[in-house]
Amino acid sequence: MEGTHTMPDPSAPPAPSVPPTPPVLLSALLARDDLGLRQIAGPVDAGAAVHWAHTSEMSDPYPYLLGGELLLTAGVHIPEAAGSGTYFDDYVSRIVAAGGAALGFGVAPVHDSVPRALVASCDSYGLPLIEVPPRTTFSGVARAVWQLMALARHAELRRVTEAQQALAAAASRPDPVHAVLRQLARRVSGRAVLYGPEGTELAAAGREYGEPVHQGLAALATVVRPGPPRGAGPRHMRLRRVGATSPHAPAPANAPQPLSPSPSPRTPPPTSATDTVNGTHLAAYTLTTGGNGFTLGVATAHRAPGDHTIASVAAVLLSLLTGERQIGTGAARTSALVRLLLGAEPQEAAPLLGPGTHWHVVHARLTDGTPRPEALAAASLGAALGSPLVDAHGDVVRVLVPADREIAEQPGWICGVSAPAEPHAWPTADVQAARALARARATRTALVRHGLPTTLARLVPPDEATAHAEALLAPVTAAPGAAALTETLRTWLSLHGSWDRTAVALSVHRNTVRQRIARCATLLAADLDDPDVRMELWFALRDG
Repeated sequence: MEGTHTMPDPSAPPAPSVPPTPPVLLSALLARDDLGLRQIAGPVDAGAAVHWAHTSEMSDPYPYLLGGELLLTAGVHIPEAAGSGTYFDDYVSRIVAAGGAALGFGVAPVHDSVPRALVASCDSYGLPLIEVPPRTTFSGVARAVWQLMALARHAELRRVTEAQQALAAAASRPDPVHAVLRQLARRVSGRAVLYGPEGTELAAAGREYGEPVHQGLAALATVVRPGPPRGAGPRHMRLRRVGATSPHAPAPANAPQPLSPSPSPRTPPPTSATDTVNGTHLAAYTLTTGGNGFTLGVATAHRAPGDHTIASVAAVLLSLLTGERQIGTGAARTSALVRLLLGAEPQEAAPLLGPGTHWHVVHARLTDGTPRPEALAAASLGAALGSPLVDAHGDVVRVLVPADREIAEQPGWICGVSAPAEPHAWPTADVQAARALARARATRTALVRHGLPTTLARLVPPDEATAHAEALLAPVTAAPGAAALTETLRTWLSLHGSWDRTAVALSVHRNTVRQRIARCATLLAADLDDPDVRMELWFALRDG
């Protein structure tokens, strides 16, 4: 009877979730001219999806459905008096309760047309009803579903592959963490956020969703934040935000609803978790299992097939970019720092940093002229050089690198590298790296290494060379502003007397360079255009 609904048994077990296969749009199936299918009842939804096709002539198909099916029937099970009772309402309600996506009714050989009462029941319960013409077999419909599913799977794999390539390329850029987040947000058409160990938002990219979603994503990230292992437990958690999806109890506009359930304190947190806030899909991923606390949050308006795989790839890349590239353990580095602060000599603390005896000091600046590189950019540079010993100081990033590591050019950076030095000589190596960086900037070279002594210089004993240098440079080193004069003279000589390049290297005006060089010439009472004088001064500045 029209208008009379038989509700499903509330004690019946919930229908299992749909299979993890790419869904097929019902509209795509209806668009197949070779099938001739026609929707004659139920809502017309462009996003309605079918996960598979199933044929059944049972009067109660509920026990045989998994959810998401296009159920195909020729009406063999329909009794002659079905149109005058509640048979069709009961039949359709059970399909809806089982999660069926649509009902396909085959015309002929049992029925010449689709029963009107079935059409009314499908309209009443909101179940799409598809008329299958006599020329179309159920096996043909099932084959079409699998063909469309294969195309969808191929498109999903291609999308994931392209996203993986784009994310890998982003990870090799000068600011890889932000680049990966931007690429991830673009690929999933949403928002990507990196959270630190304390839950602080370190970096984000993509569209804005409003405060409730942003707070919900931050809360979800706490669920997967890594910590010390505490026993066996689930590795993924699907959370339901209480009241957030109910049409009668909308989430408040100023704060997200509490999460339920919460992970047990006796089990480790899951590696990923999902949730929904105000119709927006949320996902969070832990970046490492080492307990450093970094997490990735992703928000999307529509969760498309492949989004989880793409986000997982991004999480792996971000784990590599933010994780420790250890020379020693974090505890050992902390111990070394404490020893230095308490007055120990560098050579005493250095063994805690690794087995090497010699180290390079690297000074680097971003090529785009960023005045203060962000901490993430500095950490990424350290990771690329193979060392976590990084100091972002002003516009320069300094990295202490073991001498056995190969130091290559770094995209997006201009670098100066010292000669290998033992711990007691680190201050000297720091000066060498600074000078090498200044020369690299002046000559527009990606990487400059501090030069090795020449054969001629080795002919003079070091003590005699130092004494001669101090005596030759005494008029300059004793004058007011000696440090600026000495550094300007050294840089000017290293750049073959170029005013402009010296000005660039020292970040001063070219007239300042001219004035300082003229002052040096007066103090030294020397002709600085004479190549012999320049050679003497160069050796003195290097050995002094």
